[in-house]
Amino acid sequence: MTRKLTIEDLSKLVSVTQPVLAPNQKEAVFVRTHMDDKENTYQANLWHVDLESNEVTQWTHGKEKVSAPAYSADGKQLAFLSSRDEKNQLYILSTKGGESRKITTFDKGVSSFLWSPCGKKIWFSASVKDGKSFTDEPDQDEKKKPEPVVVDKMKYKMDGIGLLPQDTFKHIGFINLDTNEVTQFTEGNHQYGLQAVSHDGRNIVFSVNRSENQDFEFSQALYLANVESKEETTIIEEDGYFGGAAFSGDDKLLAFVGSESAYRNATHTELYVYDIEAGFRQILTEGLDAPVGDYVVADHQQGASAPDVVWTKDNHLYFQVSVMGDVRLYAASVEGEMYPATGEDEHVYGYDVAKTGEFALLTVSNPTHIGELYLQTIATGERKALTTFNEEFEKEVDLVQPDTIIYKGAKNWDVHGWLLKPAGFVEGEQYPLIVDIHGGPHAMFANTFFHEMQLLAAQGYGVLYVNPRGSHGYSQQFVDDVRGDYGGGDYEDIMAGVDHVIAEHSWIDENRLGVTGGSYGGFMTNWIVGHNNRFKAAVTQRSISNWVSFLGVSDIGYYFSDWQIGADMTDVEKLWQHSPLKYAKNVETPLLILHSEKDFRCPIEQAEQLYITLKQMKKETSFVRFPDADHNLSRTGLPNLRYARLEQITGWFNQYL
Repeated sequence: MTRKLTIEDLSKLVSVTQPVLAPNQKEAVFVRTHMDDKENTYQANLWHVDLESNEVTQWTHGKEKVSAPAYSADGKQLAFLSSRDEKNQLYILSTKGGESRKITTFDKGVSSFLWSPCGKKIWFSASVKDGKSFTDEPDQDEKKKPEPVVVDKMKYKMDGIGLLPQDTFKHIGFINLDTNEVTQFTEGNHQYGLQAVSHDGRNIVFSVNRSENQDFEFSQALYLANVESKEETTIIEEDGYFGGAAFSGDDKLLAFVGSESAYRNATHTELYVYDIEAGFRQILTEGLDAPVGDYVVADHQQGASAPDVVWTKDNHLYFQVSVMGDVRLYAASVEGEMYPATGEDEHVYGYDVAKTGEFALLTVSNPTHIGELYLQTIATGERKALTTFNEEFEKEVDLVQPDTIIYKGAKNWDVHGWLLKPAGFVEGEQYPLIVDIHGGPHAMFANTFFHEMQLLAAQGYGVLYVNPRGSHGYSQQFVDDVRGDYGGGDYEDIMAGVDHVIAEHSWIDENRLGVTGGSYGGFMTNWIVGHNNRFKAAVTQRSISNWVSFLGVSDIGYYFSDWQIGADMTDVEKLWQHSPLKYAKNVETPLLILHSEKDFRCPIEQAEQLYITLKQMKKETSFVRFPDADHNLSRTGLPNLRYARLEQITGWFNQYL
């Protein structure tokens, strides 16, 4: 007999991510992450799987976070990043066994790395202070006293980091593994990103923005550089964001992903192929009206990352596409043939593909499946499970399969979403319904496991979650349509979804409706309670309440407000028109306000303004502040704070619904 999901079950979930095939194609590694309640943190360790025997073995242990595993070209060594000394440093492990060896001790750690094909050196990117080298010892005096910070840039802080050092730049270098000698390759006051190393070791690809005014020019161009001469060839310098480069096996072609700025941050990401000799590039996915990449919002997968594109030896390419609430693995030829290599109704959140193209390693989740590692035969679609870490838990707990819904929203456009019935649903009884709204807004809910949704169902609520306009996964027009219209068509889409499910499902008690959401979803929660009173309880999280102040306090506010609302401080009236705070006097719904104190994306003053205003107006509200938490509390926050957040949400809805 199964039991219902609990808040504490977060600690029992195992996250399986970052699968990487060995060069012999007979083995692989991946990262396994779980919560450590005792230490109030997460542990991420490296695991190995023998693809012939299916034997799974743990390769690293201890209280650390391992990421970005990569085999040397001969398969004899494995490099990875580890936070065992707080900052990410580079380690190497012999694939025959033994202890890992620490390669770097950089003051600011290592951001990323790539093997040179010779196996004798590793390229890396890391931050370094202007005028210093990667290996300089930190200035100890800086740590003794607080010092004033002189700010001369508009982008001077970042959520999850805090204040950005004004004199620190990310550069590319390489380390000789025989001598441990470190050589810096790039120069100047710019932020460089290491993208790819050619199979012959003669060239690297890097991204950089060399604009003099980086406050407003955010483009990341791509360049090919000769390792010996440092001579550069421009791959793309369009206004936009480009990266994720990978060389074809013969080094003649380069694939990369990117999005131009036609629709600002709502622009679809495309897959490009660049012919190095001819200097010609094409957009391979031009006819696919869906974005390349993974745009899912959820709360379970820890450290999930996937390559932007993988080549096979016959010059086929594999990549993720977000479409209709799924993330699918797609295949394409350089001639333009394209097809999905995985099925519908799931979230492929990690992958690697054999050089022969015969099989792929996939990490896959769906609404009732937490996520495991699989081997899939490409030609037949047949799958074999390589891990079963969450199998017993899934048998023990009653996980609810959502029903897919499609209905007409604003402009008579189709809107897609899901409806969860309460766990233990009994036909003929009525239940309250909670509407959950995702952030972004250029993201999407998906066919993936979401602990929070399942928890609300376990508490006896139906849960409606939809992808209103502004969401990714549908069309360029659909994702762009929210810009300049916050609180317009997007609001209509959500409310039309509420009307649709109430009309279709008699078990929903329309007198017991709740609404919640975070970030953009928090904005929309604030907007909803200021524009109608049909909800009996609401919980707003990491929200925006006032676009006027948001512009100056958010780490992205000074340009995001213009991109999304279409206004800056020269048009305060428009910013105020779209601000939920303006409509606070209309709020009759009991509103719980949750916010992280170190949130630099939607700073806590947004919550403070809303709370004090509602309190002054004698509205029913409560405010909960989370210390030592940023914008990503619900996903990667300290375990005890994630538990507390869910207790607050469920407690509020239990009180009023």
